[in-house]
Amino acid sequence: MFDRFHPGYFGKVGMRYFHKTKNQFHRPTINIDKVWTLVSEETRKEYANAGPNDAVPVIDVTKSGYFKVLGKGKLPEQPVIIKAKFFSKLAEQKVKAVGGACVLTA
Repeated sequence: MFDRFHPGYFGKVGMRYFHKTKNQFHRPTINIDKVWTLVSEETRKEYANAGPNDAVPVIDVTKSGYFKVLGKGKLPEQPVIIKAKFFSKLAEQKVKAVGGACVLTA
């Protein structure tokens, strides 16, 4: 059966987007449980017994090609500072729950 005999076959559908630049929608994501894979195992062990006033590791996910941190999974009970362009609400809650911080970068 041909669809051209049905209503809605001819014509345009939807809205137009003038001068669409797809680069602004490019937002690679990483889940919170994979963030520790971006640094070495030695780094994780080095800061494993860090207290509340000690230095904590800084993980910059933008250097690894990710822009947004999502909240799927669990973080180890270890404070960490994560730098990214975007954070989901759940990811931000989980990072702060273990004593870490979320830093927005431009």
